[in-house]
Amino acid sequence: MKILSIDTATQAASCAVIEDDKLLGEITYNYKKQHSVILMTIIDTLLKNVNTSIDDIDGFVVSKGPGSFTGLRIGMSTIKGLSQGTNKPFVGISSLDALAYNLAYTDGIICPILNALRGNVYTALYVFNGVRLEKLTEYLLISIDELFALIKEYNKPVTFIGDGISIFKENIENSLLDVKLAPTHLNIARAAALGELGLKKLLKGDFDDLFTSAPTYIRKSQAEREYEEKTGKDVND
Repeated sequence: MKILSIDTATQAASCAVIEDDKLLGEITYNYKKQHSVILMTIIDTLLKNVNTSIDDIDGFVVSKGPGSFTGLRIGMSTIKGLSQGTNKPFVGISSLDALAYNLAYTDGIICPILNALRGNVYTALYVFNGVRLEKLTEYLLISIDELFALIKEYNKPVTFIGDGISIFKENIENSLLDVKLAPTHLNIARAAALGELGLKKLLKGDFDDLFTSAPTYIRKSQAEREYEEKTGKDVND
């Protein structure tokens, strides 16, 4: 099975093509360029370089968040369009799951952290059990200090990964004892890791619905929060 996977959950944009158990190619940019401007160019360039047309793709994988609201919408709409246009299935995978999977076979707790601004992070806690990644918590939006308190409850070594490391490195090292930080090249939710997780679901026939699948935001958008502050009404009411 040959799949195309993309991740646009953060500032980074990543695209990969995987065929069965082989990574054919991957392009990742982690620079200040708009996903709406570069994403289709990345996809087109990668497909050409691995001698593959969009019709050769058997399924698609996309990051469903949490992360940037705009980035997630761009990624999801792109993959839905490709899925509908080719009549091929797609699945959404958590950006946190993909980050944690970068540290497969790591001992202790794996803790991906994505910067959620104002001292907060998107996170979840994982362990790698045999050949399977297990989630210990739900997907969370919490302060970095609340995360430290949660980790201490487990009394296990922990390895952090994600773009939040560059922001909270000093806090982490001063607050926890048995802690490691992933190297820079792993701190992006790469499309290859995302694709490998998604491929497992696609092979099982566990597809997402084109019309009901949506990004996992965890919190409301800035526009929604500003509306509620201005009107005193819940945007969902």
